[in-house]
Amino acid sequence: MFNSIIRQGKETIKMGKYEQKTDKGYDLFEVSSAMIKCIRRGQEDEALYWAVELYNSGFVEYTWKRLRILCSEDVGLAEPGLPAEIWALYEMHREQAKKKEDKNEPQRLFLTHAILRLSRARKSRMIDWTLIWAWLTHKFRFFPIPDYALDKHNERGRRLGRSWYHFFTEGTLLHPHYEVDREKEMRSRAQDAISNPAGNGLFD
Repeated sequence: MFNSIIRQGKETIKMGKYEQKTDKGYDLFEVSSAMIKCIRRGQEDEALYWAVELYNSGFVEYTWKRLRILCSEDVGLAEPGLPAEIWALYEMHREQAKKKEDKNEPQRLFLTHAILRLSRARKSRMIDWTLIWAWLTHKFRFFPIPDYALDKHNERGRRLGRSWYHFFTEGTLLHPHYEVDREKEMRSRAQDAISNPAGNGLFD
């Protein structure tokens, strides 16, 4: 008996006692691992070979799932906009694949695009290393609520008399702060609007 079965559209991926084979007789999970490891190493020709094997064997959704995970796991903060790119390519692939009458399968363009983009991307394992540390150690750590979190938006903050002034001076501190055009002006306007439009209020 199988321990579990993943069903994705027409795909059935069996996890457990028995192996799932690709068209060329490879073990499915070895092929998936090879694709991921080649992308990590920037070996785009090899990565594409394994992606094509997965595609031809009918494991399209599974392939895209692995690519989406890799995007955070192995690229992450090195290219913050890349998850949106990969998701867009996945959605274009899905939409194009609905057109069954197109025998040229142009949806393959988007999978090829994703493999090359990920292979050439700047890479960082920061996200995955952080996830492992944060989740494995969480039950052994206990942080107190910081004083600056107690403001007019929660009960303890209100009991301490925390006002809009505290919110503006403590609660909205940003680091690193990248100041955009007119930000100081609009901050001052917001203070005036909260206190008194006539200018005789809290921040005078």
